[in-house]
Amino acid sequence: MVIIMQHLKSINLFIEDNPSFTHGGMRSLIFNEETNGLKSSGSILRIGRKILIDEPRFYEWIQQQNKTGGSK
Repeated sequence: MVIIMQHLKSINLFIEDNPSFTHGGMRSLIFNEETNGLKSSGSILRIGRKILIDEPRFYEWIQQQNKTGGSK
């Protein structure tokens, strides 16, 4: 897996750049990453307690949710 560092954003920076997402909404998605497919998408990375979002992979995950009608 190749990760381009400029695509990684903290939750706060991601929300700042994408105001349609809220802190609570993102925390919920990340909390439920095992069941909603977010973990397997590879869009969430952890370094200790720090959570980073791989923005292009996150958008791919969103597109996949749209195609499949959401996670089961």
